[in-house]
Amino acid sequence: MAPLLLVEDDPSVRSTITTFLELEGYTVEAVSSTREAFARLSSRSYPIVISDIYIDDHTGIDILKAARAADEACYVILMSARGSMETVMAATRGGAYDYLAKPFELDDLLTIVKRAEGVGSTAEEDDDDDFETEEPLSTGMIGSSAKMVEIYKTVSRVAPTDALVLIEGETGTGKELIAQMLHANSLRAALPFMPVDCASLAPSLIESELFGAMKGAYTGADRDRTGVFEAANGGTVFLDEIGEIDMNFQLKLLRFLQEKEVRPLGSSRAKKVDVRILAATNKNLRKMVEEGKFREDLWYRLDVVRISVPALRERTGDVPLLVGAFLKRYNERYGLETRITESGMKALSDYTWPGNVRQLQHMCERLVILAPGGRITEDAVEDAVRSASPNDQASESLADTEMEQIRKVLAAAGGNKSRAARILGIERKTLYRKLERMGLA
Repeated sequence: MAPLLLVEDDPSVRSTITTFLELEGYTVEAVSSTREAFARLSSRSYPIVISDIYIDDHTGIDILKAARAADEACYVILMSARGSMETVMAATRGGAYDYLAKPFELDDLLTIVKRAEGVGSTAEEDDDDDFETEEPLSTGMIGSSAKMVEIYKTVSRVAPTDALVLIEGETGTGKELIAQMLHANSLRAALPFMPVDCASLAPSLIESELFGAMKGAYTGADRDRTGVFEAANGGTVFLDEIGEIDMNFQLKLLRFLQEKEVRPLGSSRAKKVDVRILAATNKNLRKMVEEGKFREDLWYRLDVVRISVPALRERTGDVPLLVGAFLKRYNERYGLETRITESGMKALSDYTWPGNVRQLQHMCERLVILAPGGRITEDAVEDAVRSASPNDQASESLADTEMEQIRKVLAAAGGNKSRAARILGIERKTLYRKLERMGLA
C-alpha cells in the first residue's frame, strides 16, 4: 500500500503515531508543518492523510482541502484537542472521512485507518463546494471531549435530513441546544424552531396546544387557535420531556407522526403540515414501555436516531471551557472583570454537578457577581457549592451576611427580582420575604 501522510506539529504525538502505525505494517511519511504537507501533496497523492487541525498559520482544514483537491479519493482523518461543533461541521462539509478528539486510543485510530483502507474508491464522497463559500454555523454548545465530538459528528450527519431524533440526557445537560443545532444546520434553518415543554402542559391542554382549536371547541375558546405543528409548518418542532405526555394523547401523537396531519379541536377537517419532529427526555423510555407507562409503538417511531447527551460529570475535561465562556458572558453583562484562580477552576472541575451544565452556568453567574475581590478562589467555589447543595433548603441558601449580597445582586440584575433570585439560588417568593424583612421590598 502507498504511504500514509501524517501532519502533526507535536513531536511526541508525531513519533508515537508513526511508530504505532509502522508496527502495524503501514509506511508513514510524517511532517511537522503545513508547508511541508502542502509540498508533499503537490508532488504525489496519498490514499490516507492524518492531520491535526491546529498546526501553524494554516490548519488541518486547509490540509483537508489540499488533499482532496489533489485526489478526491483521499481519505482525510482529522485530530484535535480543541474540538468544537464548528470544526466538526467544517470537517464534515469539507469531506473529512473521520474526526478524532485528543487524547484518543491508538487502537481507535487504527480502526478508522483500516476502515478507510477497506472502503476503497467506490465509496461516495461528500461534496466540498459549500466549504469554500459558507462559514460553519455557530452554536451554543461548548465542549471538546470525545463524547461531545461524537455528538457533533452525529449532528453534522443527521441535521441535513428529516430524520426524527430522540435526545436523551439528564436535566440540564443541554438537550435543547442539541435540538437547536440540528435545526440550525438543517435545510429548514430559515423556518421556525418551536420548542414545547411537554412537562408543563396539562393533559387537557396538550392537544389544543399542538393541534390547535376552533372557536367554541371548549369553554373559553373565544377564537380559533393555531396549534404549534401548524404554526411551525416548514420548520422544526422540539418536544421536550416527551416522556411526560399522557398515555391518552400518545396515540394521537403517533398518528400525527405517521400521517403528518392535524385536526384542530372542534374541526371536522384535517390539515397537512410539514414539520420535522425532534424529541427529548430525561427518562428511560424503554423502561417506561416495559412498565406500561409509554406506548411501545410510539417508542419505536421515536427511536430512529438517538443522541445521548453525557452528564457533566462524565466530561469534566470540558468544565474549564464552559467556565471560561460563562465568565466572559457574565463579565460583559455586568460590566465586571471577575477572574478565576487555578484552585477555583480545580474546585469547579472536581464537583459532580448534579444539575449539569445549567447548574454550572448559574453558579458561574453567581460567582462573577459575588466573588470577593473579583477573584473566584477555591474557598469562594466551596462556599457557593455548599449553599447550593440539594441537601439544603432553598430558603437557607444565603449566608447570615445576605443583605450586602442581595443588594449587590439586585443592582447587577437591574432590579429584576426573578433574575436575582435565580442567581442567588433561591425561590422568588423567598427573596421577596427577605426583602420585606430588610425593608427593601
